[in-house]
Amino acid sequence: MEDPEGRLELALIEEFLVSHGHAPREVPALPEDQRRHLLEAASVYAAGRLAEIQARAHYVHEIHRQE
Repeated sequence: MEDPEGRLELALIEEFLVSHGHAPREVPALPEDQRRHLLEAASVYAAGRLAEIQARAHYVHEIHRQE
């Protein structure tokens, strides 16, 4: 079974790459320093967005639990 959060993380990384002008399939061809910097930034972006999504989900769960 696939990890839904893992799939979402990959989608967020792809979103970051595309928004910064890089097709995901082209990233491996970048110079190592540029590739590493880009992927680190994409990972930080994805982690932040995942945390935001989880916080929102927790908030919605708490609202519905109180009803």
